Amino acid sequence: MSDVSQPVAHPPVTDWVNDFDHTDPQWTEDPFPIWDELRSASPVVHTERFLGCYMPTTYEAVREIANDSEHFSSRRIIVRDVRPEISRNAAPPITSDPPVHKPAKQLLLPPFTPDAMKKLEPRVRAICNELIDGFVSDGKVDAAARYSKYIPVRAIAHMLGIPESDSDLFVNWIHMILELGIKDETMLLQAVHEMSAYFSAHIEERKKKPTDDLISYLMNAKDKEGNPLEDSHVLGSLRLLLIAGIDTTWSAIGSSLWHLAKTPADRERLIAEPGLIPIAVEELLRAYSPVTMAREVVKETTISGCPVRAGNMVLLSFPAANRDPKMFPDADKVVIDRRENRHAAFGLGIHRCVGSNLARMEMQVALEEWLKRIPDFRLDPAGTVTWSQGTVRGPRQLPFLLGKAM
Repeated sequence: MSDVSQPVAHPPVTDWVNDFDHTDPQWTEDPFPIWDELRSASPVVHTERFLGCYMPTTYEAVREIANDSEHFSSRRIIVRDVRPEISRNAAPPITSDPPVHKPAKQLLLPPFTPDAMKKLEPRVRAICNELIDGFVSDGKVDAAARYSKYIPVRAIAHMLGIPESDSDLFVNWIHMILELGIKDETMLLQAVHEMSAYFSAHIEERKKKPTDDLISYLMNAKDKEGNPLEDSHVLGSLRLLLIAGIDTTWSAIGSSLWHLAKTPADRERLIAEPGLIPIAVEELLRAYSPVTMAREVVKETTISGCPVRAGNMVLLSFPAANRDPKMFPDADKVVIDRRENRHAAFGLGIHRCVGSNLARMEMQVALEEWLKRIPDFRLDPAGTVTWSQGTVRGPRQLPFLLGKAM
Protein backbone atom coordinates (compact mmCIF):
# COMPACT_ATOMS: atom_id res chain seq x y z
CA MET A 1 0.00 0.00 0.00
CA SER A 2 1.27 3.49 -0.74
CA ASP A 3 1.41 6.00 2.10
CA VAL A 4 -1.68 8.15 2.26
CA SER A 5 -0.75 11.75 2.89
CA GLN A 6 -1.93 13.51 6.01
CA PRO A 7 -4.37 16.46 5.76
CA VAL A 8 -2.59 19.77 5.18
CA ALA A 9 -3.35 22.71 7.48
CA HIS A 10 -3.93 25.91 5.49
CA PRO A 11 -2.99 29.24 7.12
CA PRO A 12 -5.53 32.05 6.48
CA VAL A 13 -4.95 34.12 3.35
CA THR A 14 -3.55 37.63 3.89
CA ASP A 15 -2.63 38.42 0.25
CA TRP A 16 -5.27 37.17 -2.17
CA VAL A 17 -3.50 38.21 -5.36
CA ASN A 18 -0.29 36.26 -4.66
CA ASP A 19 -1.56 33.57 -2.31
CA PHE A 20 -5.22 32.74 -3.04
CA ASP A 21 -6.94 29.71 -1.51
CA HIS A 22 -10.43 28.64 -2.65
CA THR A 23 -10.87 26.68 0.59
CA ASP A 24 -10.33 29.74 2.83
CA PRO A 25 -13.44 30.55 4.95
CA GLN A 26 -13.50 34.12 3.58
CA TRP A 27 -13.80 32.76 0.00
CA THR A 28 -16.46 30.24 1.07
CA GLU A 29 -18.51 32.96 2.77
CA ASP A 30 -18.33 35.67 0.07
CA PRO A 31 -16.04 35.10 -2.93
CA PHE A 32 -17.37 37.94 -5.11
CA PRO A 33 -15.19 40.82 -3.81
CA ILE A 34 -12.16 38.49 -3.89
CA TRP A 35 -12.73 37.73 -7.58
CA ASP A 36 -13.07 41.46 -8.32
CA GLU A 37 -9.76 42.12 -6.56
CA LEU A 38 -7.99 39.32 -8.45
CA ARG A 39 -9.48 40.38 -11.80
CA SER A 40 -8.35 43.98 -11.36
CA ALA A 41 -4.82 42.75 -10.54
CA SER A 42 -4.29 40.34 -13.45
CA PRO A 43 -6.14 38.04 -15.89
CA VAL A 44 -4.20 35.12 -14.34
CA VAL A 45 -3.01 34.89 -10.71
CA HIS A 46 -0.86 32.25 -9.00
CA THR A 47 -0.51 30.67 -5.57
CA GLU A 48 2.17 28.33 -4.21
CA ARG A 49 -0.54 26.45 -2.32
CA PHE A 50 -1.80 23.12 -3.68
CA LEU A 51 1.71 22.39 -5.06
CA GLY A 52 1.38 25.44 -7.35
CA CYS A 53 -1.87 26.65 -8.90
CA TYR A 54 -2.99 29.33 -11.38
CA MET A 55 -6.41 30.94 -11.58
CA PRO A 56 -7.76 32.77 -14.65
CA THR A 57 -9.93 35.67 -13.42
CA THR A 58 -11.57 36.90 -16.64
CA TYR A 59 -14.13 35.25 -18.91
CA GLU A 60 -11.66 35.43 -21.80
CA ALA A 61 -8.82 33.71 -19.88
CA VAL A 62 -11.18 30.99 -18.61
CA ARG A 63 -12.48 30.43 -22.17
CA GLU A 64 -8.94 30.23 -23.57
CA ILE A 65 -7.92 27.51 -21.09
CA ALA A 66 -11.18 25.55 -21.39
CA ASN A 67 -10.68 25.38 -25.18
CA ASP A 68 -7.00 24.33 -25.04
CA SER A 69 -6.63 20.62 -24.35
CA GLU A 70 -3.08 20.60 -25.74
CA HIS A 71 -1.60 22.61 -22.85
CA PHE A 72 -4.23 21.86 -20.19
CA SER A 73 -5.20 18.29 -19.31
CA SER A 74 -8.45 17.19 -17.66
CA ARG A 75 -6.87 14.13 -16.07
CA ARG A 76 -7.12 15.95 -12.71
CA ILE A 77 -10.26 18.03 -12.25
CA ILE A 78 -10.05 18.99 -8.56
CA VAL A 79 -7.35 21.25 -7.07
CA ARG A 80 -6.11 19.44 -3.98
CA ASP A 81 -3.08 19.29 -1.70
CA VAL A 82 -1.80 16.07 -3.25
CA ARG A 83 -1.40 14.72 -6.78
CA PRO A 84 -1.72 10.95 -6.56
CA GLU A 85 -1.25 8.65 -9.56
CA ILE A 86 -4.02 8.92 -12.12
CA SER A 87 -6.19 5.87 -12.68
CA ARG A 88 -7.49 5.27 -16.20
CA ASN A 89 -11.29 5.48 -16.39
CA ALA A 90 -11.41 7.62 -13.21
CA ALA A 91 -14.63 9.37 -14.32
CA PRO A 92 -14.93 9.41 -18.12
CA PRO A 93 -15.56 11.65 -20.03
CA ILE A 94 -14.87 14.48 -17.56
CA THR A 95 -11.37 13.18 -16.72
CA SER A 96 -10.54 12.30 -20.35
CA ASP A 97 -8.52 14.25 -22.92
CA PRO A 98 -8.80 13.95 -26.72
CA PRO A 99 -8.98 11.58 -28.53
CA VAL A 100 -10.50 9.41 -25.75
CA HIS A 101 -12.86 12.16 -24.61
CA LYS A 102 -15.24 12.45 -27.58
CA PRO A 103 -16.49 8.83 -27.81
CA ALA A 104 -16.83 8.67 -24.00
CA LYS A 105 -18.95 11.84 -24.02
CA GLN A 106 -21.09 10.80 -26.98
CA LEU A 107 -22.11 7.67 -25.07
CA LEU A 108 -23.59 9.80 -22.29
CA LEU A 109 -25.54 12.28 -24.44
CA PRO A 110 -28.68 10.23 -25.39
CA PRO A 111 -30.03 9.79 -21.81
CA PHE A 112 -29.83 13.59 -21.26
CA THR A 113 -31.59 14.97 -24.35
CA PRO A 114 -34.41 17.53 -23.91
CA ASP A 115 -36.92 14.78 -24.87
CA ALA A 116 -35.54 12.44 -22.19
CA MET A 117 -35.88 15.27 -19.65
CA LYS A 118 -39.54 15.83 -20.61
CA LYS A 119 -40.21 12.18 -19.69
CA LEU A 120 -38.41 12.60 -16.35
CA GLU A 121 -40.07 15.93 -15.47
CA PRO A 122 -43.28 14.50 -13.89
CA ARG A 123 -41.18 12.43 -11.46
CA VAL A 124 -39.15 15.53 -10.51
CA ARG A 125 -42.37 17.52 -9.91
CA ALA A 126 -43.64 14.70 -7.71
CA ILE A 127 -40.35 14.63 -5.75
CA CYS A 128 -40.57 18.41 -5.15
CA ASN A 129 -44.14 18.14 -3.87
CA GLU A 130 -43.40 15.11 -1.68
CA LEU A 131 -40.58 17.12 -0.08
CA ILE A 132 -42.73 20.26 0.38
CA ASP A 133 -45.49 18.14 1.96
CA GLY A 134 -42.99 17.23 4.70
CA PHE A 135 -42.50 20.79 5.99
CA VAL A 136 -45.02 23.21 4.45
CA SER A 137 -47.15 23.42 7.59
CA ASP A 138 -44.20 23.85 10.01
CA GLY A 139 -43.80 27.62 9.50
CA LYS A 140 -40.05 27.22 9.06
CA VAL A 141 -37.55 24.95 7.28
CA ASP A 142 -33.90 24.45 6.44
CA ALA A 143 -34.52 24.58 2.68
CA ALA A 144 -31.06 23.18 1.85
CA ALA A 145 -31.37 20.14 4.11
CA ARG A 146 -35.06 19.40 3.45
CA TYR A 147 -35.56 20.49 -0.18
CA SER A 148 -32.74 21.48 -2.54
CA LYS A 149 -30.46 18.60 -1.43
CA TYR A 150 -32.95 15.83 -2.23
CA ILE A 151 -34.30 16.91 -5.62
CA PRO A 152 -31.23 16.07 -7.75
CA VAL A 153 -30.17 13.09 -5.63
CA ARG A 154 -33.57 11.41 -5.94
CA ALA A 155 -33.89 12.29 -9.64
CA ILE A 156 -30.50 10.76 -10.54
CA ALA A 157 -31.26 7.69 -8.38
CA HIS A 158 -34.52 7.33 -10.34
CA MET A 159 -32.61 7.54 -13.66
CA LEU A 160 -29.96 5.05 -12.50
CA GLY A 161 -32.57 2.59 -11.23
CA ILE A 162 -31.15 2.56 -7.69
CA PRO A 163 -33.21 3.13 -4.52
CA GLU A 164 -34.10 6.78 -3.87
CA SER A 165 -33.97 5.78 -0.21
CA ASP A 166 -30.15 5.50 -0.53
CA SER A 167 -29.98 9.29 -1.02
CA ASP A 168 -28.17 10.01 2.27
CA LEU A 169 -25.45 7.54 1.35
CA PHE A 170 -24.81 9.34 -1.96
CA VAL A 171 -24.82 12.78 -0.31
CA ASN A 172 -22.28 11.60 2.25
CA TRP A 173 -19.90 10.24 -0.43
CA ILE A 174 -20.08 13.51 -2.33
CA HIS A 175 -19.29 15.50 0.83
CA MET A 176 -16.26 13.23 1.42
CA ILE A 177 -15.01 13.61 -2.18
CA LEU A 178 -15.71 17.26 -3.02
CA GLU A 179 -15.18 18.91 0.38
CA LEU A 180 -13.32 16.78 2.92
CA GLY A 181 -11.24 15.04 0.22
CA ILE A 182 -9.58 18.29 -0.89
CA LYS A 183 -7.46 18.17 2.26
CA ASP A 184 -7.83 14.56 3.39
CA GLU A 185 -6.78 11.85 0.94
CA THR A 186 -8.05 9.04 3.22
CA MET A 187 -11.61 10.40 3.11
CA LEU A 188 -11.52 10.68 -0.67
CA LEU A 189 -10.24 7.12 -1.17
CA GLN A 190 -12.78 5.69 1.29
CA ALA A 191 -15.69 7.36 -0.53
CA VAL A 192 -14.49 6.25 -3.99
CA HIS A 193 -14.00 2.70 -2.68
CA GLU A 194 -17.49 2.56 -1.10
CA MET A 195 -19.12 4.07 -4.17
CA SER A 196 -17.36 1.59 -6.48
CA ALA A 197 -18.41 -1.36 -4.31
CA TYR A 198 -22.02 -0.11 -4.31
CA PHE A 199 -22.17 0.26 -8.11
CA SER A 200 -20.25 -3.00 -8.74
CA ALA A 201 -23.01 -4.85 -6.87
CA HIS A 202 -25.64 -3.17 -9.07
CA ILE A 203 -23.67 -4.05 -12.23
CA GLU A 204 -23.43 -7.72 -11.17
CA GLU A 205 -27.18 -7.77 -10.44
CA ARG A 206 -27.98 -6.45 -13.92
CA LYS A 207 -25.72 -9.02 -15.58
CA LYS A 208 -28.13 -11.63 -14.24
CA LYS A 209 -31.28 -9.56 -14.70
CA PRO A 210 -31.07 -6.60 -17.13
CA THR A 211 -33.20 -3.54 -16.35
CA ASP A 212 -34.40 -0.46 -18.22
CA ASP A 213 -32.27 2.20 -16.55
CA LEU A 214 -29.07 4.21 -16.93
CA ILE A 215 -26.84 1.50 -15.43
CA SER A 216 -28.07 -1.08 -17.96
CA TYR A 217 -27.81 1.55 -20.71
CA LEU A 218 -24.08 1.98 -19.96
CA MET A 219 -23.54 -1.78 -19.65
CA ASN A 220 -25.08 -2.26 -23.12
CA ALA A 221 -23.12 0.63 -24.68
CA LYS A 222 -20.25 -0.08 -27.09
CA ASP A 223 -16.93 1.72 -27.50
CA LYS A 224 -15.85 3.10 -30.88
CA GLU A 225 -14.46 -0.34 -31.88
CA GLY A 226 -17.88 -1.86 -31.19
CA ASN A 227 -16.80 -3.66 -27.98
CA PRO A 228 -18.76 -3.47 -24.71
CA LEU A 229 -17.32 -0.96 -22.22
CA GLU A 230 -15.00 -2.32 -19.57
CA ASP A 231 -16.61 -2.54 -16.12
CA SER A 232 -14.10 0.11 -14.94
CA HIS A 233 -15.43 2.55 -17.60
CA VAL A 234 -19.05 1.88 -16.59
CA LEU A 235 -18.09 2.36 -12.93
CA GLY A 236 -16.21 5.60 -13.66
CA SER A 237 -19.16 7.02 -15.60
CA LEU A 238 -21.57 6.07 -12.81
CA ARG A 239 -19.34 7.76 -10.22
CA LEU A 240 -19.25 10.86 -12.45
CA LEU A 241 -23.06 10.96 -12.87
CA LEU A 242 -23.58 10.70 -9.14
CA ILE A 243 -20.90 13.26 -8.20
CA ALA A 244 -21.61 15.73 -11.01
CA GLY A 245 -25.37 15.33 -10.89
CA ILE A 246 -26.09 15.98 -7.24
CA ASP A 247 -23.96 18.59 -5.51
CA THR A 248 -24.04 21.00 -8.43
CA THR A 249 -27.82 21.21 -8.87
CA TRP A 250 -28.47 21.04 -5.12
CA SER A 251 -26.21 24.12 -4.84
CA ALA A 252 -27.85 25.95 -7.76
CA ILE A 253 -31.40 25.38 -6.44
CA GLY A 254 -30.32 26.44 -2.93
CA SER A 255 -28.60 29.62 -4.15
CA SER A 256 -31.70 30.51 -6.20
CA LEU A 257 -34.00 30.13 -3.19
CA TRP A 258 -31.52 32.10 -1.03
CA HIS A 259 -31.62 34.94 -3.58
CA LEU A 260 -35.44 34.92 -3.75
CA ALA A 261 -35.72 34.84 0.06
CA LYS A 262 -33.72 38.05 0.37
CA THR A 263 -35.01 39.75 -2.80
CA PRO A 264 -38.82 39.98 -2.45
CA ALA A 265 -39.20 42.04 -5.66
CA ASP A 266 -37.70 39.22 -7.78
CA ARG A 267 -39.78 36.62 -5.94
CA GLU A 268 -43.03 38.55 -6.46
CA ARG A 269 -42.25 39.10 -10.12
CA LEU A 270 -41.69 35.35 -10.75
CA ILE A 271 -44.95 34.54 -8.95
CA ALA A 272 -46.78 37.10 -11.12
CA GLU A 273 -44.96 36.03 -14.31
CA PRO A 274 -44.17 32.29 -14.06
CA GLY A 275 -43.27 32.31 -17.77
CA LEU A 276 -40.14 34.26 -16.81
CA ILE A 277 -38.77 31.42 -14.65
CA PRO A 278 -36.67 29.77 -17.44
CA ILE A 279 -34.92 33.11 -18.16
CA ALA A 280 -34.48 33.77 -14.43
CA VAL A 281 -32.91 30.31 -14.05
CA GLU A 282 -30.22 31.28 -16.59
CA GLU A 283 -29.45 34.47 -14.67
CA LEU A 284 -29.37 32.66 -11.32
CA LEU A 285 -26.98 30.14 -12.89
CA ARG A 286 -24.76 32.99 -14.06
CA ALA A 287 -24.82 34.92 -10.81
CA TYR A 288 -24.39 31.95 -8.45
CA SER A 289 -22.64 29.37 -10.65
CA PRO A 290 -21.84 26.48 -8.32
CA VAL A 291 -18.98 24.72 -10.13
CA THR A 292 -15.25 25.46 -10.25
CA MET A 293 -13.33 22.82 -12.19
CA ALA A 294 -9.58 22.30 -12.60
CA ARG A 295 -7.03 21.52 -15.26
CA GLU A 296 -3.39 20.46 -15.06
CA VAL A 297 -0.80 22.43 -17.05
CA VAL A 298 1.01 19.82 -19.12
CA LYS A 299 2.92 22.19 -21.45
CA GLU A 300 4.19 25.71 -20.88
CA THR A 301 2.11 28.38 -22.63
CA THR A 302 0.75 31.92 -22.30
CA ILE A 303 -2.82 32.88 -21.34
CA SER A 304 -4.00 36.47 -21.81
CA GLY A 305 -0.34 37.52 -21.89
CA CYS A 306 0.56 35.65 -18.67
CA PRO A 307 3.04 32.74 -18.80
CA VAL A 308 1.90 29.48 -17.17
CA ARG A 309 4.33 26.69 -16.28
CA ALA A 310 3.85 22.95 -16.65
CA GLY A 311 3.37 20.96 -13.44
CA ASN A 312 0.96 23.50 -11.90
CA MET A 313 -2.77 23.08 -11.54
CA VAL A 314 -5.35 25.59 -12.80
CA LEU A 315 -8.42 26.56 -10.79
CA LEU A 316 -10.88 27.04 -13.65
CA SER A 317 -13.43 29.32 -12.03
CA PHE A 318 -16.54 29.47 -14.22
CA PRO A 319 -18.27 31.43 -11.41
CA ALA A 320 -15.59 34.18 -11.55
CA ALA A 321 -15.84 34.27 -15.37
CA ASN A 322 -19.58 34.82 -15.03
CA ARG A 323 -18.99 37.94 -12.91
CA ASP A 324 -16.64 39.57 -15.46
CA PRO A 325 -18.04 43.06 -16.26
CA LYS A 326 -16.34 42.99 -19.71
CA MET A 327 -18.63 40.09 -20.62
CA PHE A 328 -21.80 40.97 -18.68
CA PRO A 329 -23.12 44.52 -18.12
CA ASP A 330 -23.93 44.99 -14.41
CA ALA A 331 -22.15 41.69 -13.77
CA ASP A 332 -22.54 42.04 -10.00
CA LYS A 333 -26.32 42.53 -10.22
CA VAL A 334 -28.90 39.76 -10.56
CA VAL A 335 -31.14 40.83 -13.47
CA ILE A 336 -33.79 38.10 -13.65
CA ASP A 337 -34.96 39.11 -17.14
CA ARG A 338 -31.43 39.39 -18.61
CA ARG A 339 -31.88 38.39 -22.25
CA GLU A 340 -28.28 38.30 -23.49
CA ASN A 341 -26.69 35.73 -21.20
CA ARG A 342 -23.85 33.60 -22.56
CA HIS A 343 -22.87 32.36 -19.11
CA ALA A 344 -20.32 29.63 -18.45
CA ALA A 345 -22.12 27.92 -15.54
CA PHE A 346 -22.04 24.60 -17.40
CA GLY A 347 -18.43 25.03 -18.49
CA LEU A 348 -16.93 25.95 -21.85
CA GLY A 349 -15.20 23.91 -24.54
CA ILE A 350 -15.35 20.15 -25.06
CA HIS A 351 -16.10 19.43 -21.39
CA ARG A 352 -19.31 21.46 -21.27
CA CYS A 353 -21.69 19.67 -18.89
CA VAL A 354 -23.47 16.60 -20.31
CA GLY A 355 -26.29 17.06 -17.78
CA SER A 356 -27.12 20.72 -18.47
CA ASN A 357 -30.65 19.85 -19.70
CA LEU A 358 -31.26 17.87 -16.51
CA ALA A 359 -29.95 20.65 -14.24
CA ARG A 360 -32.05 23.32 -16.00
CA MET A 361 -35.20 21.19 -15.78
CA GLU A 362 -34.62 20.41 -12.08
CA MET A 363 -34.00 24.07 -11.22
CA GLN A 364 -37.03 25.27 -13.15
CA VAL A 365 -39.36 22.64 -11.65
CA ALA A 366 -37.95 23.17 -8.12
CA LEU A 367 -38.64 26.93 -8.30
CA GLU A 368 -42.06 26.54 -9.98
CA GLU A 369 -43.35 24.05 -7.41
CA TRP A 370 -41.90 25.98 -4.44
CA LEU A 371 -43.33 29.35 -5.55
CA LYS A 372 -46.76 27.79 -6.27
CA ARG A 373 -47.01 26.42 -2.74
CA ILE A 374 -44.80 28.77 -0.69
CA PRO A 375 -45.12 32.28 -2.16
CA ASP A 376 -44.01 33.93 1.10
CA PHE A 377 -40.68 33.04 2.67
CA ARG A 378 -37.67 34.85 4.07
CA LEU A 379 -34.37 34.13 5.78
CA ASP A 380 -34.78 33.22 9.44
CA PRO A 381 -32.81 35.88 11.39
CA ALA A 382 -32.35 33.38 14.24
CA GLY A 383 -30.53 30.92 11.91
CA THR A 384 -27.26 30.99 9.96
CA VAL A 385 -26.75 30.37 6.25
CA THR A 386 -23.64 28.24 5.65
CA TRP A 387 -21.95 27.54 2.31
CA SER A 388 -20.02 24.52 1.05
CA GLN A 389 -16.29 24.81 0.55
CA GLY A 390 -14.06 24.14 -2.42
CA THR A 391 -15.07 22.76 -5.83
CA VAL A 392 -18.83 23.34 -5.58
CA ARG A 393 -20.35 26.34 -3.77
CA GLY A 394 -23.93 26.39 -2.53
CA PRO A 395 -25.92 26.82 0.70
CA ARG A 396 -25.70 23.85 3.07
CA GLN A 397 -27.86 25.42 5.78
CA LEU A 398 -30.66 27.66 4.57
CA PRO A 399 -33.04 28.51 7.43
CA PHE A 400 -36.31 30.06 6.22
CA LEU A 401 -39.45 31.33 7.86
CA LEU A 402 -42.49 30.39 5.78
CA GLY A 403 -45.64 32.52 5.44
CA LYS A 404 -46.21 36.24 5.74
CA ALA A 405 -44.22 38.15 8.37
CA MET A 406 -46.35 38.97 11.41
